[in-house]
Amino acid sequence: MTETKTPQSSLVLPNPFKPAFLGPRYWGTWLAIGILFVLYLLPISWSDALASKLGDLARNINAKRRRIARINLQMCLPELSDEQRKQLLHNHFRAQMRSVLHLGIVWWGSKKYLQNRIILHGQEHIEQTLARGKSVIIMAGHCVGLDAAGSSILMRYPVTGPIKLMRNSLINYFIVRGRARYGTIIYSRDAGLRPIIKDVRAGHIMFYLSDEDLGRERSIFAPLFGHTKATIPVLGRLAKSCNAEVLPLMGCYDYEKHQYQVHVLPALENFPRGDDLIDATIMNQSIETLVRLCPVEYFWTFRLFNTRPEGEAKIY
Repeated sequence: MTETKTPQSSLVLPNPFKPAFLGPRYWGTWLAIGILFVLYLLPISWSDALASKLGDLARNINAKRRRIARINLQMCLPELSDEQRKQLLHNHFRAQMRSVLHLGIVWWGSKKYLQNRIILHGQEHIEQTLARGKSVIIMAGHCVGLDAAGSSILMRYPVTGPIKLMRNSLINYFIVRGRARYGTIIYSRDAGLRPIIKDVRAGHIMFYLSDEDLGRERSIFAPLFGHTKATIPVLGRLAKSCNAEVLPLMGCYDYEKHQYQVHVLPALENFPRGDDLIDATIMNQSIETLVRLCPVEYFWTFRLFNTRPEGEAKIY
C-alpha cells in the first residue's frame, strides 16, 4: 500500500442528510431501503433465492431490455448456441436483481463481513504496480455486481473517482455513503478529471469504467467483440498523465458459496502506446477478456453499440 495525501477540494461531492428525505416524496424509497436492510440481516441465500424469482419477473415484463440483451449476446457471443444464450439471458436478469438485493451488504456490512463475502484475487498485481513506483488505475466494464466488486478495493486502498448520480436523491445519499465510508473521495461528473488526476498522483487508486458510450463527438470507433463500438479515448491519456499502470477488474459471483469472486488481472502490457485508436483497441480487448471470465455478470441490457459511425443503421 502507499502513503497518500488527503486532498481538501471544494469539488468533492457533498452528501448531507436532508430533512426533505423524510417527506412523503421519499416514503416509497424508504420502504425499499427498509426491505434491503431486512434482507441484509437474513441469510444471503434467501436474498439469492428471491433475486432469482424477481429476475425472472423482470425479464418477462421488460421486453425492451430483454431485446437489447438478446441483440448484444448474439453480436458478442456468436459461438454460443441459441439455447445457451437464452439461459445466459435468464441468468443475467437474475444476477441484476441479485446485485440490487445485495446493496444492503455493501452499505451496512462490516469490513469483516464483506471480506468474507467478497473475495479478492490478484491483489499481488496491485502491490507489484505500487512497488514499481507507479500509480494504479482499475479498469472495469459495467458488471452487475460492480458495487460489491469495488468494495474489495475500497476496503484495502485509498480510492478516488466520479459518480453518475441518479434522479432519486435519497438513493444517491445511500450509494455515496456506502462508497465513502472507507475514505473514498467521490466527485460529481461535473468536477471533471483534473482533481481525480491530482488524487491519483498523490497515491489514490482510480476506478475507470471503459465501456461507456458518450456519443460520436466524444468517441472514436474501435473494435469490440468484432464489431465497431464508440469508445472514449481517455484511458491511455489518463495513464500517461498519472504515471499509472492499468489493471483490469471483474466481479463474478459463486452461487454455491454465496460469495463474490473479484479478479484483478495483471497490468496491461506496453500501455499506453500513445495512439488513441491502438490504446482504445487494447482496452476493448481487455474488456472482452473480463466478460469471458463470467459472461452472466456483464450488463447485457446496456446499449453497448448505440452510437454508430456516420451512415450506419442503428442496431437497437
